[in-house]
Amino acid sequence: MIAAFFDIDGTIYRNSLLTEHFKKLIKYDLLDFSEYDRRVKEAFKLWDERVGNYDNYLEDLTGTYVDAIKGLPVKYNDFVADKVVELKGNRVYTYTREMIKWHKRQGHLVIFISGSPDFLVSRMAKKWDADDYCGSTYHTNPNGTLTGEISPMWDSANKLKSIHKFCEKYDIDLDSSYAYGDTHGDVTMLELVGNPKAINPSLELLNTIKANAELSKKTEIIVERKDVIYSLSPDVKIFSPEF
Repeated sequence: MIAAFFDIDGTIYRNSLLTEHFKKLIKYDLLDFSEYDRRVKEAFKLWDERVGNYDNYLEDLTGTYVDAIKGLPVKYNDFVADKVVELKGNRVYTYTREMIKWHKRQGHLVIFISGSPDFLVSRMAKKWDADDYCGSTYHTNPNGTLTGEISPMWDSANKLKSIHKFCEKYDIDLDSSYAYGDTHGDVTMLELVGNPKAINPSLELLNTIKANAELSKKTEIIVERKDVIYSLSPDVKIFSPEF
């Protein structure tokens, strides 16, 4: 069986599902905005002005998010998750949207593997007709509230374990399969398959691909800007932010 493994944030979705969920929780007065303002606002401002690091912003955001949702009733969390996918679920890149459709037409398995919360990944998987999915597990108490404990899925090691589980479950031929990702956390996923695609890759991911001769040889770089989709080779010239 041939499979296509897709990361979601920055690969399919044009932002972060966790960010959208956090904003909606604040909008519905389920979380205190002062925590976001105190811990995340400055990191976002630096990133938004392109003088800060996006990974630093996401790290601050994720830490604040995990602390903030502890004790949140699951029923409220699910309501907001439904709203996020209902209102924002179509905000996707043209290239990966069309590739999902193409893989479905070919009879390939479409599998979403994302570091976003599992309750958001499951809804995106249903919306885009994915055959299976795996996200970061946010644990709950017997009384129906979130504990604040997580089993993460945003790093290479955990994504690797998940892919091996999917391979056993579906008898997947990795050499004929595809993977789509945008950050360094997706690198093992890209290394495992015969047809890796780096979508608007981060500098860290692109440099990792460049430094790995085998990965560089088989990886296609896809950049989508405005209404144009570019296909590039990994030896593309990179300009330093200080040029």
